[in-house]
Amino acid sequence: MAVKRGDMVRVVRDKLENSLEAQASDTRFPSYLFDSEGEIVDIKGDYAFVKFGKVPTPNIWLRLEQLEAFK
Repeated sequence: MAVKRGDMVRVVRDKLENSLEAQASDTRFPSYLFDSEGEIVDIKGDYAFVKFGKVPTPNIWLRLEQLEAFK
């Protein structure tokens, strides 16, 4: 998926739960990652900085392959 700054996305559960990043941190991911839309604020290499604006949460870096367009 080719994404750019400003695109609205959500996290693909299977790709995040089976990732190296998930193995290195708490695997109890909040539901808003998968159910609500986030906006790509920045992209660096294989990672996107995503802001979930409808809930008061910190922004998060995620691999581009872990994101899909929000429908």
